[in-house]
Amino acid sequence: MAAFVPRPSFPALSAVPRSYFLGHHRAGLSKMKAMLSRIDLVIECRDARVPLTSRNPMFEESLAGRQRLVVYTKRDLGGEGSELDRRREDLIRHQHHPSTVLFSDHKSKRDTKAILALARAHAASSPSTSLAGARMLVVGMPNVGKSSLLNALRHVGVGRGKAAHTGAQPGITRKIGTGVKIADPDEASGAGGVYLLDTPGVFVPYVPNAEAMLKLALVGCVKDTVVPPATLADYLLYRLNQHGLSALYTRAYHPAGPTNDVAALLAGIAQATGRLGRGGAPDLDAAALWLVQRWRQGQLGRFVLDDVSAGAWERQSARDGLLGGSLNQAKRAEREGRRERSRVRGRHIDG
Repeated sequence: MAAFVPRPSFPALSAVPRSYFLGHHRAGLSKMKAMLSRIDLVIECRDARVPLTSRNPMFEESLAGRQRLVVYTKRDLGGEGSELDRRREDLIRHQHHPSTVLFSDHKSKRDTKAILALARAHAASSPSTSLAGARMLVVGMPNVGKSSLLNALRHVGVGRGKAAHTGAQPGITRKIGTGVKIADPDEASGAGGVYLLDTPGVFVPYVPNAEAMLKLALVGCVKDTVVPPATLADYLLYRLNQHGLSALYTRAYHPAGPTNDVAALLAGIAQATGRLGRGGAPDLDAAALWLVQRWRQGQLGRFVLDDVSAGAWERQSARDGLLGGSLNQAKRAEREGRRERSRVRGRHIDG
């Protein structure tokens, strides 16, 4: 039997939508900009599994003028704490220098305490815009863990329960919330309390290439209805094979060995997990969603989807200009996105 050869690249897909910039994204960003004069620190969350792709240049344009802390969330899902993972984090810190960058697993008290300590230090060293204490804004792409971070900071900082709703799909937070206390006043330093405002996720107006959209969809930045589940599963299969992780699916779902055929894998998953339709036919979409969710939960490998290298950062900076920074560009992208989604729905109906 010939040795298995994984696909060297993923096929270009022209039908993948390139925009997910929704009405409440635009409204939220406009309100963030309007209230910026009352904000002391902006905490921008990015997903550690897509550290370059989950950056939204619109935040830097619209929220310029305020000190920024970048937090790479879901650190636990992007690696196993290996030496390679540590070198990658060091490279990311170097690219942000002299700005401060932190990596966080919201279930880790140590990570949460590090972010909280920096927030308290900022509150103690900078005059606040509010008599009540420092006001900070947490921003980021949809579903990168903003609300989870707020809840973790609140729990560790003041010992209180959840204040923000969270969920597996983007769009749970649709409006800017009121300030949530994450730290009490510090009498020793004279600093007031620290309050954090949750915000709706804001997608980039336009994604210049299909693979970037697939990455964002795979980590959950867009709803699972935007990109067909089988397409996402196929991209995940391609990445699993590239990382040499085929053993994670072959034993239980494809005993014949590693494969590049996503339909065969999904059929095996459907049979093994009981995701069957009428007459016992495998429900491939249900199997695909199950596979994707397993990866998102860290049960099917933990790895980064972006190429994190000095050259990759330079290329990403060059591509950022194609994302569209102005709200006028965003409005055009939103209209184009609606038309594309209507065309996709029409094809499904015709089919």
